[in-house]
Amino acid sequence: MTNLLRCFAALSLGLVAAACRGETSAESPIVPIRNMFHQQRYNPQSRSDFFADHRSMRKPVAHTFAREMEPSSELADGELADGSGYVMRTPDSVIGQLGGLDGAIARGEQRFNIYCVPCHDRAGTGKGTVFVLSQKNNSGMVAPTNLNDDRIRHMPDGQLYATITHGVRNMPPYNYSIPASDRWAIVSYVRALELSQAGEQ
Repeated sequence: MTNLLRCFAALSLGLVAAACRGETSAESPIVPIRNMFHQQRYNPQSRSDFFADHRSMRKPVAHTFAREMEPSSELADGELADGSGYVMRTPDSVIGQLGGLDGAIARGEQRFNIYCVPCHDRAGTGKGTVFVLSQKNNSGMVAPTNLNDDRIRHMPDGQLYATITHGVRNMPPYNYSIPASDRWAIVSYVRALELSQAGEQ
């Protein structure tokens, strides 16, 4: 019995080894569940027999939006809905979503320390590690903005948010790296940071 098992194991290993030759094949793969491999799909603007209006492209459900979309220009771009300027304060809906002002500031500090400190430093002076090293290497880097500067203090929250979103000069846009609510949280933290640094200037 033992010899029979050994022969069977050797034969199995031989078959496995023969199957793994490391070569590519032009033949289609063997797929046990074919309907998972070849699924039906509709091309844009194509006809559908499934829906009564025969349209394959469906309208979004009312009062919903895609996760990556922002519901309004005020939340998405920091601009007033009529395009006349920037939002003066971080929207209350965002503050509520972040767990109140304390939650927004705490989240903003966490994100600020990850994304902003390398250039702006922890105090927001614009003398972060990236800038200091660039000065040592004579790279000619433009100094990051001092976030405690009077100009930034009087800037609307929406404009500061738009700067984080779209970038400026050496600063890259963070709209793809940082979710909108976190960008607003960073704005809240910068405002708290400015207040904490006000007495030290």
